[in-house]
Amino acid sequence: MPSTPEINPALVNWNGLHGLPRFDALNDGDFAPAFDAALVLHEREIDAIADNPETPSFENTVVALELAGNELSRVSSLFWNRAGAHTNDVIQALERDISPKMSRHYSKIGMNAALFARIDTLWEQRDSLGLTLEQTRVLERHWKGFVKSGAKLPKAEQEKLAGINEQLAGLGTQFGQNVLADEKGWALILSDEADLAGIPEFLKDAMAAAARERGEDGKFAVTLSRSIIEPFLTFSERRDLREQAFKAWVARGANDGPSDNRGIIAKLLSLRSEMAALLGYANFAEIKLDNTMAKTPEAVNDLLKQVWVKAVKRAGEEEADISKLITEEGKNHEVMPWDWRYYSEKIRAQKFNFSEAELKSYLQIEKIIDACFDVAGRLFGIHAVEKKGVAAYHPDVRVFEIRDREDRLVALFLGDYFARSSKRSGAWMSAFQSQHKLPMKNGQTGELPIIYNVCNFAKPAEGKPALLSLDDARTLFHEFGHALHGMLSDVTYPSVSGTGVPRDFVELPSQLYEHWLTVPEILKQYAVHFETGAPMPQELLDKVLAARSFNSGFNTVEFTSSALVDMAFHTRDTVEDPMAVQAQVLADLGMPKAMVMRHASPHFQHIFSGGYSAGYYSYMWSEVLDADAFSAFEETGDAFNGEVARKLRDHIYSVGGSIDPEDAYIAFRGKLPSPDAMLVKRGLATFEELSGSDG
Repeated sequence: MPSTPEINPALVNWNGLHGLPRFDALNDGDFAPAFDAALVLHEREIDAIADNPETPSFENTVVALELAGNELSRVSSLFWNRAGAHTNDVIQALERDISPKMSRHYSKIGMNAALFARIDTLWEQRDSLGLTLEQTRVLERHWKGFVKSGAKLPKAEQEKLAGINEQLAGLGTQFGQNVLADEKGWALILSDEADLAGIPEFLKDAMAAAARERGEDGKFAVTLSRSIIEPFLTFSERRDLREQAFKAWVARGANDGPSDNRGIIAKLLSLRSEMAALLGYANFAEIKLDNTMAKTPEAVNDLLKQVWVKAVKRAGEEEADISKLITEEGKNHEVMPWDWRYYSEKIRAQKFNFSEAELKSYLQIEKIIDACFDVAGRLFGIHAVEKKGVAAYHPDVRVFEIRDREDRLVALFLGDYFARSSKRSGAWMSAFQSQHKLPMKNGQTGELPIIYNVCNFAKPAEGKPALLSLDDARTLFHEFGHALHGMLSDVTYPSVSGTGVPRDFVELPSQLYEHWLTVPEILKQYAVHFETGAPMPQELLDKVLAARSFNSGFNTVEFTSSALVDMAFHTRDTVEDPMAVQAQVLADLGMPKAMVMRHASPHFQHIFSGGYSAGYYSYMWSEVLDADAFSAFEETGDAFNGEVARKLRDHIYSVGGSIDPEDAYIAFRGKLPSPDAMLVKRGLATFEELSGSDG
């Protein structure tokens, strides 16, 4: 691949292990000039395609677009990885600059009249071009992308849309940086033993490590990382400290000052509504749902409200149990949000006779990673080989070769598991490089997928194992499911590779993969005590499996309320006061006072800086699919049935966006699912109840 004097060759000529970037040869200062040069190179390639005097063909137009901008893609993938997983002031400043610049660049491409004319010609002639199904999907993706970028609008409206996109990019970046600033800037430092009442050793270790990172040696820090704040709220006996920490957690992005996101939300929603109107849609949700399985806001709300009714009923029963326990302890306070996790854990310990702390002793991160790889081997015939000493973008990041049964290299996988102050919260999968089979400018055919997972588990003290909660372990499996979607991809064209699927289908491979964590033979082999090495006792295993849907009302209300607020924001013409809209939606739903949204709007990064706007529902939509998909294995009596696993790989994990997701699912399962299996999995209904109802 060519480079220019403005681009550090290490940014675009990846000559590390099997084509891995040479992270140790990169510097923060390399990115700004590299972006400038790569943007110019991409623009020249686009102009050459648009001005090609030859009659438009799939090869000279669509394939050329698929391959254009490789330098920019490589610089971008390295930069956005750094911005999310290991940022600093220099990177954040460039992020604020480059986001609107990239938006301008892609708006200009989307509004290139000569280029769109070529694409439009091919789209009109598509039935006579002899295209494969995958080629038709790729052409459709490009054509719809141009239309949604304003290619059919008059020039003045195109310029207006470009300005909106540029503002949205800048505001989204600022939103995410504000949340990170609030998370990084707050810590509750504890030192008295009385402040640690109820805190188990694994959490003390994590809090001590967090305190050391903040220069508070010998003390303990409650931070706003989920890996610390959630177990603190679960175990701390100090109700006053739980309240203090909880209020800080839910106030992220809503603290008066430079990191306050409430004004940004109003601007984002206003601009999105303006964009929808320009493009001829009734609202922004219709834009986002145009190419999804759900298709309409009405379909989304129908599912969410059907689930809400059952979830809030179950949550009421759970709250009554908590209130009863509070009374039994001789206290008279009502159930508040900072009480829920604490008393739920007590009830679980009573009802199922095990605690989260006891369970954690059997969930070592190393063993859960091994379990992830083992399941992939049993299902798909691949195995992982860790490559020690290979430099990655942070010393904590681990590098693995992924190989098939014949020991051929399938992909590279990087695992970045521990929280740090330079990393945004949450967990995600991304790619430095996506799989495809097109001939490249450098003479090679196709590219190897280079996939990474980022998580935020609490880092243990030196010499101690990292112990996970069951939710943490599910997160690790979830993100590796996404990684498999990228690594097992087997398509020709980059734009439909791996996770290049509709938003409400992309969570199917990840959520489905979570099911194998609690398959008994996996837990028996990998859930071993960190001190003795003894496997989890059958009695405890049985309790864990019995408790899988415990607290399901709480968990579902948290999620569904967030998804319904997301849809309310994006189906309205105007939202002058987003916080008032959020409050009204929750009031209309009858949101329990003892609960909050999983993501309050001022820190709802999924929808304001993470690409899930009008799409947070997709986790539940995919859950309807994943519950039914796992049933395909259960019906055979074998969680690793070879024939079902082959169909799963061939029709779900390997096809990316090369076929319609409904067709892909039907090819795997023979039919589309109803929500029934999902409701039963969550413990919100039984099949007997559902079969006796009208719905």
